[in-house]
Amino acid sequence: MNLALFDLDHTLLPLDSDYEWGQFMVRQGAVDPVEFARINDDFYVQYQAGTLDPVSYLEFAFGTLSQFSPQQLEAWHAQYMEQVILPAIRPAARALVKKHQDDGDLVAIVTATNRFVTGPIAEAFGVQDLIAAEPALDGHGQITGLVLGTPPYGEGKVINVRHWLSQRDLTLDSFPRSTFYSDSQNDIPLLSRVTDPVATNPNARLLAHAREHGWPILHLFDD
Repeated sequence: MNLALFDLDHTLLPLDSDYEWGQFMVRQGAVDPVEFARINDDFYVQYQAGTLDPVSYLEFAFGTLSQFSPQQLEAWHAQYMEQVILPAIRPAARALVKKHQDDGDLVAIVTATNRFVTGPIAEAFGVQDLIAAEPALDGHGQITGLVLGTPPYGEGKVINVRHWLSQRDLTLDSFPRSTFYSDSQNDIPLLSRVTDPVATNPNARLLAHAREHGWPILHLFDD
């Protein structure tokens, strides 16, 4: 058995699910459109530049979600999936995931985006194992605004993958081959630890790094 890990945003999806969720919330009138958009855009620029403080961002994201009931959030998310995510999923992305599943690989999505946003997306890809930023919940399932554990961002993805594997009594060395697909330089720490890093729809910084290190480059969304 081999291991196949996938980043989500701009890797399996041709968009950023976290940013698009924020835009969706603005369209619903759930947040102040000017102030929320300003903060969300600033964090997105930081993410693209590799300067994001993941805890600060997650506290902002979870703080926003904590203002609404689980029932309201679930209803909005179903609408978000229908309007934004499902139309964006490309056949090539589905086929890549399915190939690894058909080969009998252990498959997981590893994303810095939070579980609330990404849980239904992983399900849409047929992936059971999701490593994502975890919101703290109260006894009624309400998001509190706090972050659980180490965010899976940068080196945090390595930490979270190791923890996930340890729960199965496995390590990265347990697999003859381990593959990680990602678009971003933020994921170089995990890309550097698998046997088969694949720069997938890479941004400019990851593209340069991949070429320098001889990593394969996959353009999944070329039409």
